[in-house]
Order: sequence, then C-alpha cells, then structure tokens
Amino acid sequence: MASNREAGARFSFRHGLEIMQSILVSACLLGEAVRYNGGDNRCDHALLQRWLDEGRVVPVCPEVAGGLPTPRPPAEITRSGGGRAVLDGEARVLAVDGRDVTEQFLRGAERALAHAQAMGIRVAVLKEGSPSCGTGAIYDGSFSGTKVTGVGVTAACLAQAGVRVFSEHQLADAARLLEQLERAPGEKAEP
Repeated sequence: MASNREAGARFSFRHGLEIMQSILVSACLLGEAVRYNGGDNRCDHALLQRWLDEGRVVPVCPEVAGGLPTPRPPAEITRSGGGRAVLDGEARVLAVDGRDVTEQFLRGAERALAHAQAMGIRVAVLKEGSPSCGTGAIYDGSFSGTKVTGVGVTAACLAQAGVRVFSEHQLADAARLLEQLERAPGEKAEP
C-alpha cells in the first residue's frame, strides 16, 4: 500500500484535515551541484524554503537522471520548437562538442514524469533557460548565449501530461495554484 508521501500528498491537522501537494523542483535550484558546469543555481526564495520546511519538495535533475555526468558539456536544442519538437522527433539536443544527447534528455524527461505521476505531483518548479527545464525561454541552439521563447524537454513532457510547470521566477504563481489544489483536492486546477 502506498504511503501518503508516495501519493504526492501528506495530511496535516493544522486547520483540520488538509492535503499538502508535493512539488517537483529542479535539483540545481535546491543547491545541488548538478549543472553542466558542476555548479548549482540555488534559489533562496522564502516560498521555496517554506516548501522545503514543510517536506513538499521532490528534487529532480532530468539530465543526470537521463544518464549525463556532472560536469558535462553544455547542450542546446538545435531547432525551433524547443522541447515539444524534441518530444515529437523534430529536433535534437546537441552538446557543444557536437555529441547528440537527445536520448539522455528524453530518458530524463520520462523519468521525471514517471516520478511525478507515481507521487501524484501536479506542480513543478523548474530552472528557466535549461534545455531540460526551461519553462518559457531556452537557448537557441547556436551556443552564442542567445535565448528564444520555448520550453525544455522535461518541461514540455510534464506539461503535456498535465503537470503545471513554473520557473523559479514564478514561485508566487505556483503557490497560488498549490493553495487552489489543496482547497479543492481532485478538482482540475484553473489554467
């Protein structure tokens, strides 16, 4: 029998019986050294810290989960369409050294989604700009530092499955959705 934690929620009796949703969060935002360069992107926002204190946060690094080492050469999505195009087989993810790492990115996205589904997670906070986790902007594939509108492979995969995806710059929006989900568990969240 699955525990409440495994089901993506835990029970709290602060205000009667309420369900607390777990949140999938990019591991680099939590200070884990999983970035391509061996560093992190620690986010010290008060909301993220509160979620950590409440035990809601489930860390994920899709690139590492997909089998890529840390450190690793930077990678970018090669064509327009971003992560959705990669999922559809219309674009590839290439490392700066020319190596095709599409399969690792797809495997990492699938593992992140499987983890979210197994835990009943409906909200994710992912690192903006990442070829895996970008939620609104990614690099253009030229390795010139140019950002374009688009989402990463994991962000696209999660969103396609109904997980609401936010960047670290949208924590207040994610908090509002969590509150809504907890007020009315089982109901579909507003877009």
